[in-house]
Amino acid sequence: MNKLKNTITAALAAGMLTTAAAAEREAVLGFGGVFFKAENPAELAKWYEEHLGVKQTPKTYEEQPWVQAGGSTVFGVFNNKTKYFGADDQQFMFNFRVRDLDAMVKQLKAAGIEVKIDPETYPNGRFARLADPEGNPIQLWQEMTPEEAANQ
Repeated sequence: MNKLKNTITAALAAGMLTTAAAAEREAVLGFGGVFFKAENPAELAKWYEEHLGVKQTPKTYEEQPWVQAGGSTVFGVFNNKTKYFGADDQQFMFNFRVRDLDAMVKQLKAAGIEVKIDPETYPNGRFARLADPEGNPIQLWQEMTPEEAANQ
């Protein structure tokens, strides 16, 4: 009996077997929207559209919302004392994937927006930081495979 129990336990751990509950469990497909408060929502929405290409919320059901390019999405939950987002009271940070970090940074700087490129290339890509007009932190990410990053 112990041998059978050990075999089943090992198979579960290796992902070869699943419980009925796990097999029936639904999971979300992705983000359907991001909603946050702003001092001046109309101006901030216009800034995101003009500088980052994030289409504003449609005003009718006939209009199409912003459609993102497929790719990785990291859902990171941080300790509430993290300094990673900047100010202590900052509760979130946007991370946007970009095709060409250098081109995007050049475009933003030409518009008078301060952007700081992280000089390090990480195994998952390159990053830059900026803030929107209301001070919300934004990270730009040029995603790379470890092989691509090693060749930078």
